[in-house]
Amino acid sequence: MHTKEQKTEAFGRLLDIMDELRVKCPWDAKQTNESLRTNTIEEVYELCEAIIRNDDNEIKKELGDVLLHVVFYAKIGEEKGTYDIADVCNALCDKLIFRHPHVFGDEAANTAGEVEKSWEQIKLKEKGGNKTILEGVPASLPSIAKAHRIQDKARNAGFDWNKKEDVWDKVAEELTELKNEVAHMNEDKTEAEFGDLFFSLINAARLYKVNPDNALERTNQKFIHRFNYIEQEAKRQGQNIKDMTLSEMDALWDKAKQSE
Repeated sequence: MHTKEQKTEAFGRLLDIMDELRVKCPWDAKQTNESLRTNTIEEVYELCEAIIRNDDNEIKKELGDVLLHVVFYAKIGEEKGTYDIADVCNALCDKLIFRHPHVFGDEAANTAGEVEKSWEQIKLKEKGGNKTILEGVPASLPSIAKAHRIQDKARNAGFDWNKKEDVWDKVAEELTELKNEVAHMNEDKTEAEFGDLFFSLINAARLYKVNPDNALERTNQKFIHRFNYIEQEAKRQGQNIKDMTLSEMDALWDKAKQSE
């Protein structure tokens, strides 16, 4: 691993390269916050994919791509005269120190749970910080991640089940209400009840320390593997998957499960 001096030198090298690209590269020179935004989202998802695969080499590569965007936005801010990378780093350092009084102050917190319990109250005290507990949940978060984050913040404020096992009664209640609306063929209420059921299942996942997004992605990948197996076996047998019966596909699906 590198020394602190080597890390600082590498970061400085990145800043120098960004300065040169902004002047000499036509593509880099014309970029704005708005033009970079969708690429930034894509880079973060690529990082997430590398993390899911637990591929250290790809994680390193994708972290570099995300870091490039951080430096790029800071460079644009510098050109506008509003902030630069030093402001970004100093603001982050100040926030980390303020949010960790058990490390940089006199408060005590010996477990991760104790830290989380005081986290939301600390953020409410920040200058220019959140005015309400749920204000800190980004509106643009994907729905599953947003639901999980909302529930986590509510928990930190003390709004949670006394016993995690009780959540299953809520799941069962929401499933019953959904079935009732489906039976009455009420599309709007059916959609609302689907949302309530999803929300309660995500709550259950949180209580049992399962990341719902990771859990669903595992199932996505499992389905992709099994469906690809059906398609490949159909081709090997000289068949078109669209011409197969459901029972034939089910048989191949079972074979795919056995091969896992």
